[in-house]
This record gives sequence, C-alpha cells and structure tokens, in this order.
Amino acid sequence: MKDATRLNGLGIALATPFLPPGPGSPGAGGIDFPAWRKLVRHVVKGGVDFLVVLGSTGEAATVLPDERDELIRTAKEECGGIPVVVGTGHNSTVSAAEMAAGAARLGADGLLVVTPYYNKPQPAGLEAHYRFVAAAAPELPIILYNVPGRTGLNLLPKDLPRLWAIPQVVGLKESSGNLAQIGEIARTLPKDKVLLSGDDALALPAIAVGATGLISVAGNLLPAETKALVDAAVAGRRAEAIAIHQRLLPIMDALFLESNPVPLKAALAIAGICGADPRLPLFPASEATRARLLELIDQLNGKGSK
Repeated sequence: MKDATRLNGLGIALATPFLPPGPGSPGAGGIDFPAWRKLVRHVVKGGVDFLVVLGSTGEAATVLPDERDELIRTAKEECGGIPVVVGTGHNSTVSAAEMAAGAARLGADGLLVVTPYYNKPQPAGLEAHYRFVAAAAPELPIILYNVPGRTGLNLLPKDLPRLWAIPQVVGLKESSGNLAQIGEIARTLPKDKVLLSGDDALALPAIAVGATGLISVAGNLLPAETKALVDAAVAGRRAEAIAIHQRLLPIMDALFLESNPVPLKAALAIAGICGADPRLPLFPASEATRARLLELIDQLNGKGSK
C-alpha cells in the first residue's frame, strides 16, 4: 500500500473551475483546465500537505467520467510531489469501486470515500461497501468521509471500529459539525489512524480535542494562512493558533453563506484564480454574498476597514 503517513496535516478540497455554460448546454460548461492548473499551483505554493481532487468542493457529483480522468492527470502533473487524494464516493458500491480502480490507474496516492448517500445502509452494509471499494484498489489508502448534512447518514463513533479493521482505511474526514462527536472519535482513535476536521471553522477546536489535521475549503483561497493555522494548532502553539483562527474565521464563515462551493468560487473569481460558475443544479453566488466576500478579502489584504 502507498505511504499513508503523508495523508495528514492540511489537505485542500480543490474546487473544479468550470467555463461559463454555452447556449446549447446551459447546465454544464466544460472544465477550465488552465484555471485548474493555476489553482493547483497556487495551493501547492502555499505549502499544503496534500490535495483532494473530486470531493464535495470539487462538485464531483456533476463531473463527467472523462473529465474526472483529466482532472486527476493534470493534478498529478502540477502537484509538486505532494500526495493527490481522489474522491471516489458513490451510493452505488460498484460505481465507487470502479472509480477507485480508475483513480489507482491514474496514479492517485489515496482515496476519499464518502459514506453512501440516499441508500441509508446498516453498519454491516457500510462495512461491506468499504471492503468492496478497498479490494478494487488494494494499493491505495482510504480516508473515510462522514458528512451527514449531504448524505443523510451519520457515521457514529460506535460504528467506526468495524471500519478501522479494514487495513486500507487509514483515516476519517469528519464533517458532522458536532464537536462532542469529534471528541469521542478522537478519544477512541487507534494509534495508527488519522482524524481530519472537515470544517475550517472547527479545525482549531477539533485539533484541541485530538484531531490531527484538516481538509479545507478556505485553503483554496488562502493556502499558506490555513497551513499556518493547522501547523500552530497541531504543535500546541495556542496563542498563535487562536490569533490566526480569529483572523480567518469571518472568511471561513462567509464561504458557507450559500451551498459550498458557490461562495468559494465567487471568492476565487475575486482573487483572479478562476471563474465563479458552478455547475447546475448549483447557481452562482448572490450579489450579497459576493459583496461580503469582497469586503472580507479586502480586509485580509489590508485594503478595507477592520
């Protein structure tokens, strides 16, 4: 199995830049690959520990199969040697396994596999799902992804031991938003596993109760600053971590004024990194959201009032 120890610290859940929809395809502009390369280089330059391609922030649910392959290939070309984790979650076990095998063929360094949505599997079905996916790409470590707000299924601490028993399962991206649950997962975390916050605004408290890193949305925009937050928090530099957290918290919150990644894409457009278009059924950010983001970005750049 590929080295799983590098899938820790700060990972960035990369947005997928889309071109504006054309007249004949109002819901689906193609992928802007020059902007994609620019975004990956921007994030890598910020010193992050690993990349996540085709997660929720990457709008994986509406990316087409051939687009998936090219996103993975180009991310590997631009990653500067840091690991590239690929989101291969699906509510069909067979489809998730096929995507996992495809990611392995394209050189992925790990998989991010969300709990199956819509189906609402029992714990035994969930374990069987992950074992089937693991068997499809036996050389790749797996990070579980718990995001009940999107899937309708909360992966509870009591259900984790049967998943930790799968050798390729090396970590968990925990996006329940429940700090008590995060604390219980950390308390019972096996020594050879990693627990990653899935929420920027909870990264500092999650690390305080035992998480070991963050998979970030805000890091698309502010990779170096987000890296500094995670590093300070993990190292126990409390005052430094609190100061960075307090500085970044307004923009972290603003990036969720609407469904992720809609505000993020607006912010990336303001920063000149990529366009603001998501893919339907998501819709571009409102003017109110854009105005708030512009205000906060100006403040961070020292241009606005505090």
